[in-house]
Amino acid sequence: MPTYTLKDSDTGDVFDILLSMADKEKLLSENPQLTQVPTAPSIVASVGDRAGKTDQGWKENLARIAEAHPNSALAQKHGRKDPKSVNTRNIVEKWRSRLGKT
Repeated sequence: MPTYTLKDSDTGDVFDILLSMADKEKLLSENPQLTQVPTAPSIVASVGDRAGKTDQGWKENLARIAEAHPNSALAQKHGRKDPKSVNTRNIVEKWRSRLGKT
C-alpha cells in the first residue's frame, strides 16, 4: 500500500498515512479539511552488483568468451584463475607494454 502525505487545513498539521487508493479517496471525501500534499515518488533502483545476481550458466558463457579472447578485458575479469593462466596473462601484458602495444 502506498504512503500518502495529507494536510489538515484546520490545524495545519502535515502527516503521512498508509492507505489503499480507495481508502484514501473515501477518507478525503468524508473529511473536506484534509488535502493531499504532492510529493516526489520514492524510487529504488538496483542495490548491489548485477554480476552477483547472474546465474552460473551466464558466468560459464562469459568464461567461454574470455577463453576465446585471452587479451580482452573480459578475460581479465572472467578468464581462468589457475596459476598458469594468470602468469601467462601477466607475461603477455608485460611484453605488450614494453613493445608499446595496448
